[in-house]
Amino acid sequence: IKGFCSPLPIDCRFGRYTTTIYSLCCKGSPPPRPEYDIVCIGLTGSGKTTLLSQLCSESQDNIVPTTGFSIKVVPFQSAILNVKELGGAANIRKYWSRYYQGSQGVIFVLDSASSEEDLETARNELHSALQHPQLCTLPFLVLANHQDKPAARSLQEIKKYLELEPLARGKRWILQPTSLEDTESVRDSFTMLINLLDDRELEPVQI
Repeated sequence: IKGFCSPLPIDCRFGRYTTTIYSLCCKGSPPPRPEYDIVCIGLTGSGKTTLLSQLCSESQDNIVPTTGFSIKVVPFQSAILNVKELGGAANIRKYWSRYYQGSQGVIFVLDSASSEEDLETARNELHSALQHPQLCTLPFLVLANHQDKPAARSLQEIKKYLELEPLARGKRWILQPTSLEDTESVRDSFTMLINLLDDRELEPVQI
């Protein structure tokens, strides 16, 4: 049987033995995973850098706010995300649009326990970004981070305050709760975004 590769079992009488032989002789290299370029934005203190460090299994000691931008390659079983994280300070946000080109998806990280003033600023920045010509048609993921804080707002409150439904009408988007204490929820959220990028997610909204 060496070198033989049939797309169907040789004879159904051999049952699982045929299946085993087929798997041994026909197993080739797995297909390459798709790669997607993602832009990650949000105000300083929202947790962007820490979330990405978690996903990359990097040390979270001495994490400082991003100035300018950084790029992290985040591997998943079904895809590889090249995430460009942009600094969230006021003097950096005005340059965000310079880094939008080539993006295939958007991640916006929000501090769910932020002040009313910061929440309003975050809403304005999110609307400005998602109305930009280079981002307006892309799928996006909003991470309602710091859900472990006592002052954290619920998803329904955040959705209403950010005016997500009118903003995202006709777009593919997700709003998900996350915290720095729950890496699995972060991974699940990123996987949902990959599904949108792969066009496997049929629902326009998932909360």
